[in-house]
Amino acid sequence: MKKTILILIAIVAISVSAEAQSKTSKVTFEVDGVCEMCKERIEKAATLTKGVKFATWNIQKKELYCIYNNKKTTLTKIKQAIADVGHDTKEIKATDEVYNGIDECCKYRTLETH
Repeated sequence: MKKTILILIAIVAISVSAEAQSKTSKVTFEVDGVCEMCKERIEKAATLTKGVKFATWNIQKKELYCIYNNKKTTLTKIKQAIADVGHDTKEIKATDEVYNGIDECCKYRTLETH
């Protein structure tokens, strides 16, 4: 009887652990930008999105690595938050009005190199 109870407890513990892990998603995606100011803006927009646990943008690769709780947010919401501060992703573009409001040195659409 004790053995059966211990086995059931172990199965429940493993199930709970697996469910907790499945809530967390890790993703890398392209975000347009050119400098440290862009990095700050992109990372702030991502991390202020409810459910995002971590976000870091690589300037050279133009990629954001993000860890988020997929029960609290979606990848689309994260990308929209980034577009809302002036940075494009492949799926969601910043509006011209927001883009035109970012600093001149951050205008990635018109710069060849920076």
